[in-house]
Amino acid sequence: MARQPSDDAVVVIGLGRFGGAVAQSLAELGHEVLGIDESAEIVQSWAQRLTHVVQADTTDSETLRRLGVQDFPRAVVGIGTDIEASVLTVLALTELGIADIWAKALGPKHGRILERTGAHHVIYPEAEMGRRVAHLVASKMIDFMELDDGVAIGKTRVPVTEAGRTLAECALRKRYGVTVVGVKRPGREFVHATPETVLEAGDLLVISGTTRQVEAFAAVT
Repeated sequence: MARQPSDDAVVVIGLGRFGGAVAQSLAELGHEVLGIDESAEIVQSWAQRLTHVVQADTTDSETLRRLGVQDFPRAVVGIGTDIEASVLTVLALTELGIADIWAKALGPKHGRILERTGAHHVIYPEAEMGRRVAHLVASKMIDFMELDDGVAIGKTRVPVTEAGRTLAECALRKRYGVTVVGVKRPGREFVHATPETVLEAGDLLVISGTTRQVEAFAAVT
């Protein structure tokens, strides 16, 4: 690359289902994205969608250096089933001194190797999706995302007993331990919640709290 990448630029290595989805979402969020894949066909398919797309062997640090990868503040390794290529790519990024490396793991053993090789964040997309689906199946939540340290964000409907009352009157944090982040009313835009926000039947609430608190509140809707 001829010029220095921006401070929020990201290099995404491996443009399969996972890496491609990450690259596409980052581009839509306005980030400069350098996509790298060993497949010429995949690179061609992404040519018009990302800032830069290159075909290369990412297991070699010198190849990455020639591409200017060392100038990127963060990298995502989304290589799929080739564990050796995944680990060697993380090692190459570590040798280049990339400050923030995210890597996809196929399982716990793969994840431990990636961590020891230098990955700062290891992602288990299939396991995380499985847990998310389990929470949705076993509850009345419409959407659910579990964060670190047992904290979760969920989307659920307003309990019938709370319709027509303000959030201050409902006192949901005191009663259930959850915080209402925002409200989405049918046909209207999402709004951030305040104590004066009046809840109506059919509203969708975005709530946060511990996983247990979020699930318990969703159970009463």
